[in-house]
Amino acid sequence: MPKSRSKRQRRQPPPKPKPKQSPPWVGALFFVLMAAGVIAIIYNYVSGGGHAWLLWAGLGLIALAFVVSTQWH
Repeated sequence: MPKSRSKRQRRQPPPKPKPKQSPPWVGALFFVLMAAGVIAIIYNYVSGGGHAWLLWAGLGLIALAFVVSTQWH
């Protein structure tokens, strides 16, 4: 059964624009921050674990890496 003219869509909406690609340094920064955070935490435990600031710095670097990863497109 054919559609009535009133139900036909006469105009198509424009296509959604593609998001801009991230610069390559965003991905590299993510891996550098993640690796630095893991290394800081491992070093904290290997050296005896007496430096609470080093543990917090490592966790902060890992958290910052996750913030940077949200900017990746």
